[in-house]
Amino acid sequence: MAFMRGIAMLSCAALLALPASASAASAPQSTGSAQQIAAVRGAAGNFVAAELAGNGAGACAHLTAAQRATEHGRTCAQRWDAKLEQLMREPGERAGLRKDAHAIPSAAVLLRGNDASIALPAPLLGGNATRLLWVEDCWMLRS
Repeated sequence: MAFMRGIAMLSCAALLALPASASAASAPQSTGSAQQIAAVRGAAGNFVAAELAGNGAGACAHLTAAQRATEHGRTCAQRWDAKLEQLMREPGERAGLRKDAHAIPSAAVLLRGNDASIALPAPLLGGNATRLLWVEDCWMLRS
């Protein structure tokens, strides 16, 4: 009886371990050096933190020069302050940003030369993926 119970327990443990190992094997793995991966995660984390704080200037600090340019007499910070104010009124947006912030420390980062992408629940600038570019001696978001 104890022998059969032991076999049953081992079988259950093996079955429970299968989905976890299968999902871990199919999850994308980060590429690049530990420092590069940390820098990409840091840039994404700082961008999300600025968005959550409603800090347009802080968000702009992580955008490429073309995205920071003044448009129609409005600075990047002015545009982002207005965008973030409107965004935070939308149901679920703050929760989505918090979900991104929570995912960033363990998100897969893929580096290809001066390009990087980070796998987050929701793209930071819209589109299909969150893309970053190595410019101005740091990782910056790009659309």
